[in-house]
Amino acid sequence: MAPADESRKTEAGIEIKPVYASEDMAGLESESPGVYPFTRGPYATMYRGRPWTIRQYAGFGSAEETNARFRYLLEKGQTGLSVAFDLPTQLGYDSDHPLAEGEVGRTGVAIDSLGDMGLLFSEIPLDQVSTSMTINAPAALLLLLYELVAEKQGVAPEKLRGTVQNDILKEYVARGNYIFPPRPSMRITTDLFAYCEGRLPGFNTISISGYHIREAGSNAVQELAFTLANGIAYCQAAVEAGLSPDRFGERLSFFFNAHNNFFQEVAKFRAARRLWAKIMRDRFGAANPKAQMLRFHAQTGGSTLTAQQPENNVVRVALQAFSAVCGGAQSLHTNSYDEALALPTERSVRIALRTQQILANEVGCTDSADPFGGSYFIESLTAELESRATELIERIDTLGGAVAAIEQGFVQAEIEEASYRHQLEVESGERVIVGVNRFQEKADAEAVELHRIDPQIELRQRERTAKVRSERDGTAVDKALETVRSTARGSDNLLPAMRDALVLRATIGEVCTVLREEFGTFDRA
Repeated sequence: MAPADESRKTEAGIEIKPVYASEDMAGLESESPGVYPFTRGPYATMYRGRPWTIRQYAGFGSAEETNARFRYLLEKGQTGLSVAFDLPTQLGYDSDHPLAEGEVGRTGVAIDSLGDMGLLFSEIPLDQVSTSMTINAPAALLLLLYELVAEKQGVAPEKLRGTVQNDILKEYVARGNYIFPPRPSMRITTDLFAYCEGRLPGFNTISISGYHIREAGSNAVQELAFTLANGIAYCQAAVEAGLSPDRFGERLSFFFNAHNNFFQEVAKFRAARRLWAKIMRDRFGAANPKAQMLRFHAQTGGSTLTAQQPENNVVRVALQAFSAVCGGAQSLHTNSYDEALALPTERSVRIALRTQQILANEVGCTDSADPFGGSYFIESLTAELESRATELIERIDTLGGAVAAIEQGFVQAEIEEASYRHQLEVESGERVIVGVNRFQEKADAEAVELHRIDPQIELRQRERTAKVRSERDGTAVDKALETVRSTARGSDNLLPAMRDALVLRATIGEVCTVLREEFGTFDRA
């Protein structure tokens, strides 16, 4: 253990004093939950009024298998669905495309057409569940499929609740699952904003994601600053498209990582709300309190999970989830302890779900809003994170905003440098990872049961997609795709044309092929 007088810093370089006192609160405002700038939470009584939504991110193999997992989780007490799509779906390729070979159903569920989406939500009443979909480049297409499935169930669009991630900017800097260049991608994003304003008023049109930025190696300050800078870019694009910040601002949501440094994470969530409220009021003139308040989903840190001594991950996940709850999350996913090894088994996902249920029912963290509010340490750390994130956002502003900063490679370079520094600290032993660079075991005590994907799933999915093409009206589909093409060349909203094509059972890959031909693709140099 480090000597008591040794300097301590978070991974973001924030020096932690051994003791905090009243002087560390100087100049900090006394605030209440539920009022601007919402530092202490978006709602006055927080979880006493409404608990957070318990979600478990799930998706693998076929639509039928994922549907079974969804129904299992709902039966065990999950209160909202969260869909993981496989890589071909995320990149706009059908399962029978040559580039999809070997990836179908591997990291999420394979969805090619309306039929697949119907199977995914079979026997799940969409007017009774909130659904989050982690999809970006083809986000509009998946949302339209969801709306069409609900329509077949007899559910009106205005009754649908949930979130579509639709955050393409972070793909260019963190995940790499983009298709089109940034500027046409921003058009699709704001077209989705406008479409939902008219047809799906209860759906969150974007989940502006810091989670993947942190997973790519950023520190807490960078996660905060880059996420909010992306949010500014989306708001600016929406305003330029003629939308009102007081209206679209109500449907914005955020997605943050709940990482290992418990106190820094609590302060980060509080700082995010304060910063965003000021951004919406001062930059965009939003007067609507619902447009000023930052609401967020959190997921425990996947990159913090270790293949060594995987049972230790249960403890990591519990503490990370506790930080999200103490920081005021509206929705939460807890990772399974075996995710450094494979997709989670039913047993491991049940433990992750029970972790949230224990927090919600046994720990007492739902009894009072902002339980760490007024702490000398937390209030000082919140202010420090806000200050450092503000400085970084101002640097991005000088580069021309988030899109320009991404095009210039600034954000990518900053994340890569932070990731490199972290790895050096781990390799030198300066940053301790239990079971990895300290407290190792010669061998794991027992083998861990792993979830396996049936290799026949890919073949069956290819056959199903081929059957869709053979049974539909090909001439009508071709005509609908040409309408998508002509709309892409103009300035009208793309979603109605894409919806018409999907109704006729055009595939996601076919629509994306048309858009690739019109918009081009993005290749990071």
